[in-house]
Amino acid sequence: MPVDSLRRALVFALPAAALAQSDGVLELHVVARRFQFEPETLRVRAGVPVLLRLTSPEVPMGFNLPDFGVRTDIVPGKEAQLRFTPTRTGQFTFLCDVFCGNGHENMSGTLEVRS
Repeated sequence: MPVDSLRRALVFALPAAALAQSDGVLELHVVARRFQFEPETLRVRAGVPVLLRLTSPEVPMGFNLPDFGVRTDIVPGKEAQLRFTPTRTGQFTFLCDVFCGNGHENMSGTLEVRS
């Protein structure tokens, strides 16, 4: 099985966010579904660069992490990528900022940044 296919299989098999850490970058996969993010909690370490791979199987979504000043649109059928390096420890809220239907206001998750 090609490495890319294996990686994609693991993306959907793992309930937790962590996929891989290569070249010092932590890669996490997040699926935006009506009306939740999977996983709802992302755990990272301060100072470690993060690459989020974001997909939506349903409708256009947004991913906004205001405490770190990053956001992107998520278009169904395409992978969006978002890179940032958490510089502070604590718990921070990320949310969908593109109206995706009734229940949109409850679509959020938590980024846990540890030292």
